[in-house]
Amino acid sequence: MGDMIKGNIAVAEAAVRAGIEVYAGYPITPSTEVMEYLSARLPELGRTFIQAESELAAINMVLGVSACGRRSLTASSGPGISLKQEGISYMAQMNFPAVILNVVRWGNGLGSLDGAQTDYLRETRGGGNGDYRNIVLCPSTVQETVDLMYEAFDIAEKYRCIVVVMTDSGLGQMMEPCEMPPFREIRKCSWGLDGTYQVKRPDFLGRNIPGESDAYIRKVREMRENEQRWEAVGLEDAEYVFVAYGMCGRVMTGLVSEMRAAGQRVGLLRPITAWPFPEKAFAQMREKAPGLKGLITVETNGEGQMVEDVALYAKKYGLGQVPVYALPYVCGVPKDDVVKADFDRILSGEIKEVF
Repeated sequence: MGDMIKGNIAVAEAAVRAGIEVYAGYPITPSTEVMEYLSARLPELGRTFIQAESELAAINMVLGVSACGRRSLTASSGPGISLKQEGISYMAQMNFPAVILNVVRWGNGLGSLDGAQTDYLRETRGGGNGDYRNIVLCPSTVQETVDLMYEAFDIAEKYRCIVVVMTDSGLGQMMEPCEMPPFREIRKCSWGLDGTYQVKRPDFLGRNIPGESDAYIRKVREMRENEQRWEAVGLEDAEYVFVAYGMCGRVMTGLVSEMRAAGQRVGLLRPITAWPFPEKAFAQMREKAPGLKGLITVETNGEGQMVEDVALYAKKYGLGQVPVYALPYVCGVPKDDVVKADFDRILSGEIKEVF
């Protein structure tokens, strides 16, 4: 068992060990501890920490580092991530890989400091203008946050894409025992620019432009096919399957085990990738759970956001006749007894399906 460590500190150290050479960011609660930690940690290792003058400046610094084939990280929350969207869209256009940590906070505009899942639709739809997708990883424990952050840079470089690690203030502030991975050797991607004049390098993809976008389309399809990740519990006999990720997924992992022990035929699908959404799990559900009576998302937002994807893929994989419900809890961490009471309200017909 590893040492007790706070989530924000753990994920920052995981990025250091994964080989980041530059952190560029701007403070915003509840992600600020990431940059506070790295402000001392990176210089002591001979690496670079920059507190940028704004979120816009920070993401463009990340763009520049990525263009040189080096690993960098930026982190933010809520409106800070929104301000980075133009730079993110440009990076997607130019096939520059990067990892972005979004410690989600609730609300529109400035919102509040409560943890929530209100950024789901933005992150899974690309976020900025244009036509692109980012891989979105959604841990539910501090250890999983570390493991996914450590791997995120490899994924980003494999596809030359942006990978978003999406936590929230609850996961960022909580402390758990955590094992840290080893340090990786610092290296430069072979395609990275080096300041010399280079013409038509085959390994530097450059811009995607109309008429030359087939490679990009193939890349996105490959990402969707290969990077779906999820955890499943009890699908083999489930009448009702809860779908929840992040802190909600953590709550439902324990609650579903408790409910099954009490004889209730429930299951859990916990997406680890919000994009690509684990649609293959629905094909398994169709085969393993022939008695399925309902799909229920548990989310911390106003009306349910992930519920749209659950309904979409249920229909795609022949489960369109199965009603899809949403249990949204606005913000915070849903409590077991509240979720169980709302499940009873679904069974009684008091809560109606969304789709």
